[in-house]
Amino acid sequence: MLRWITGFVSALLLAFTAGCGGGSDDHPGNVVQVAQGDSRFSILVEAVQAAGLTDTLAAPGPATVFAPTNDAFAALLSELGVTKEQLLANKPLLTAVLQYHVVAGQIPSSSVPLNKAINPVGGGFFKIDKVGASLVITDGRNRTSKIVQADIAASNGVIHAIDKVLLPADKTIVQTAIATPDFSILVEAVTAAALVDTLSAPGPYTVFALTNAAFASLLTELGLTKEQLLANKPLLTKVLTYHVVPGLVLKGSVPINTPIKTVEGETFTVSPALAITDQRGRQANIVATDVLASNGVIHVLDKVILPAP
Repeated sequence: MLRWITGFVSALLLAFTAGCGGGSDDHPGNVVQVAQGDSRFSILVEAVQAAGLTDTLAAPGPATVFAPTNDAFAALLSELGVTKEQLLANKPLLTAVLQYHVVAGQIPSSSVPLNKAINPVGGGFFKIDKVGASLVITDGRNRTSKIVQADIAASNGVIHAIDKVLLPADKTIVQTAIATPDFSILVEAVTAAALVDTLSAPGPYTVFALTNAAFASLLTELGLTKEQLLANKPLLTKVLTYHVVPGLVLKGSVPINTPIKTVEGETFTVSPALAITDQRGRQANIVATDVLASNGVIHVLDKVILPAP
């Protein structure tokens, strides 16, 4: 299966630069022929050629291609602070980015799995949400891109034109937390419990992350200072691992009113309103969902949840 996927991606990239021509309106060409015939994708064609992916053998589809327009590439150059020539000279980055835009199988816009992980052939994942009438992609770096034209037909797949280049994740769950000021106490707690290496491992993990306000509320509830809590490694470890679920569970895949087993070993439940009930009958609200990381996903809680006493 891996060889088939690799072969198809290579075929797709090869055809972008092979100049094979398009089909008629009634009988569209394959994915790459259709893309070649659209001037909006000329920089994409250059990028594929610069990545040195033109010599790979061809293989059949179908595939779904999220194709960045020329405007999308121009925006990326500005974002990265590089010239087009500098970007095209970075073969490893180009290869990773291009494969991040291809998904095995044909996924029309009507069948896009919303709020769930979508796995491109290059590895990693991204998600798609419906915002009003638009389909919006969130990539591994939590950047968003809109599908500006969906369901461009091809004989062996489908193309969705997008207005921003997607980028795979470059931060782990821990690195994402470190970069978020409102998780500063959580980072202290994870460090004190010696869980940094665990939450930096490949996983994937789903972390129900605690804001500083959530920790402050817990300290009041337990009658402890922050220093006392951080010094109690057994309690800290038990509480923190109760906030971690093995596997990748995005918003659209959260089991509702079903016990969810944590790394700590005990369970909690989530209501349709995204309120968690812990083992002590306490409730916390999920106030933000689907912060993506290279080794999992973060959902944000407004209150610390606790395992059984």
